[in-house]
Amino acid sequence: MRDAYIDQLDAIFEDLAGIARRVQVAVGQATTALMTGDSTIAEKVISDDAAIDRAREQVEENAFSLLSLQQPVARDLRTVVAALRMVAELERMGDLSVHVAKVARLRVPDVAVPEEARPTMTRMAEVAEDMVSRVCDVIAGRDVEAAIALGRDDEEMDQLRRTSFSELLSDDWSHGVEAAVDIALLGRYYERIADHAVSIANRVIFVVTGHNPVPAA
Repeated sequence: MRDAYIDQLDAIFEDLAGIARRVQVAVGQATTALMTGDSTIAEKVISDDAAIDRAREQVEENAFSLLSLQQPVARDLRTVVAALRMVAELERMGDLSVHVAKVARLRVPDVAVPEEARPTMTRMAEVAEDMVSRVCDVIAGRDVEAAIALGRDDEEMDQLRRTSFSELLSDDWSHGVEAAVDIALLGRYYERIADHAVSIANRVIFVVTGHNPVPAA
């Protein structure tokens, strides 16, 4: 009986890792749509988000079932409660990918990101996708060291966000208000994806150790 219970707990984390992999694909495809102005890819990101929503609902159903039938305590309770919070964050990351795709679709047949803003925005997208990829591994392996490293590496995204704002506020910006709003929103979307990845990593640390990580000074 205990073995079956442990298998159910492990299955929840396997499902979380699977959702994280879906999110990684969504982030990558949304970025492709954004940088190429491909409306077909943008539409795919938007429509595929329903699968992430359904997967979230299944994780929630399984977690609530464990809470009601098994009444877990101590570390097992931490695992189930953390899973419920993590799946909500993963769904939000998927939603943010949809937001990126919608900006891309809105500007078709043009490309939403002006040429001079592409290096910074491209790097923000790369960092976001890398962090989602790494959080997949953190979840799957409940890897505390990798989770700690992920939190530390979020600084690059923060710096890129500051750089993006500097570009928007520069006297050299010549693309008007509409493009500036797009870039400000896109930067926020990628930054939030990274923030959610760090939050999930911190929850994994809590599940494994029972302690919340100390914020960096």
